[in-house]
Amino acid sequence: MRRMFVSLAACTLLGGAAIAGAESQAPVADGTTPDAEVTLQGGSVAAGVGFTWGQGELKYRDGSHTFAIKGVSVVDVGASSFSAKGVVYHLENVQDFAGNYVALGAGISIAGGGTAVYLQNEHGVIVKLVGTDVGLKFKLSADGVHVALKS
Repeated sequence: MRRMFVSLAACTLLGGAAIAGAESQAPVADGTTPDAEVTLQGGSVAAGVGFTWGQGELKYRDGSHTFAIKGVSVVDVGASSFSAKGVVYHLENVQDFAGNYVALGAGISIAGGGTAVYLQNEHGVIVKLVGTDVGLKFKLSADGVHVALKS
C-alpha cells in the first residue's frame, strides 16, 4: 500500500509538469551544483481520482535518509509502479527536505524521450526528478505531493 501511494504522488507531480509543455526554463541555472541526490520508487492506483505512494532515499552530505511520499491525482485511470532519481538544490539542512511539493513550470524533455520535472516545497528546496520507467505517465493535482522523512 505504501509503495502504491508514493507512485501516485510522483506520477501526480510529474504528469502535470509534462502536460504544461516542455519549453519552460529550468528553475535552477545550468552548472549549479546539487546539494543532494534522491531515488524513489512507488505505485499508484486510480479510477478518476487516484492515489500515489512510495518511499525513497535522500543522500545528503555524509548521510542517507529514508522518506515517504503520498499524493492524489485527478483524471487518472489504472494502476502502475514507478521509479525515479534526481538531484536536490537549495537544501541547507535535512529537515527542510520534508514538506509539500508542487511542480515548477512544465516538464523538460531530455535525451531519450524522457521528461524531467522540477518540484519545490515551502522551504525553497527544489528537486529535479527524472522518471526511470519507460512509458511512465505523470499527473498533477492541486495538492501536489507530501514528503515525510523517516530517518
